[in-house]
Amino acid sequence: MERNIRAVIIDDEPLARKGLMEYINEIDIISCVGEFDSVMPAMEIIRNGEVDLLLLDIQMPLMSGLELVKTVNNLPPVIFTTAYPQYAVEGFELNALDYLVKPVSFERFYKAVVRAQEAITQKDADTTDHFFIKVDGKLVRINFAEILFVEALQNYVVIQTRDKKYMTYLTFKAVEEYLPAKQFIRIHKSFIVSAPMIENVEGNIIRMQGHELPISRNMKEEVMEKLLKGKYLKR
Repeated sequence: MERNIRAVIIDDEPLARKGLMEYINEIDIISCVGEFDSVMPAMEIIRNGEVDLLLLDIQMPLMSGLELVKTVNNLPPVIFTTAYPQYAVEGFELNALDYLVKPVSFERFYKAVVRAQEAITQKDADTTDHFFIKVDGKLVRINFAEILFVEALQNYVVIQTRDKKYMTYLTFKAVEEYLPAKQFIRIHKSFIVSAPMIENVEGNIIRMQGHELPISRNMKEEVMEKLLKGKYLKR
């Protein structure tokens, strides 16, 4: 079932934000739930999961749109809106839904929104509990419930399940984006773990079924917040 798209505009140009708002107000399948002139003030609403789509400028103070997509995990789908066409290739390499060059016409914006709705609707309908990877010329089914952790290893990815280790030629980012964020937590630049599989945490070490994995120092607070989610009982 199709639903209204909750969009956030991040652009340091007031006129650009105004123009996008006017377009959004003319389209009944999208609404704006936040409007920001830079990346950092928008992070709270993004992290709360209240956003379906980012309308994201590229060149902004402190952090560019490209830098945001490269550094923050599990972002909503992105449509770049920019005056700089030279970043288009990089934008699509980061899996952007679309790349709109200013000044953006209403027709072009509408097409991008329709494309976004199709992608978001498909994602909502996709309740799969597994994926396939290619290992030694064979397609192997990997069930989410069987995964302990995923490890980045140069040009490959190691997927450790309860019973077996698989190595496949994939990017770490591709696997991370496919895994359900409610179940899997990135604990290090090279490790993603299944939260239900964690047995204990001691200092900066996570243990699960005989494996010990490091928590990055600069990610410790975020990891523990996601892991505990208010379920830590203490006297």
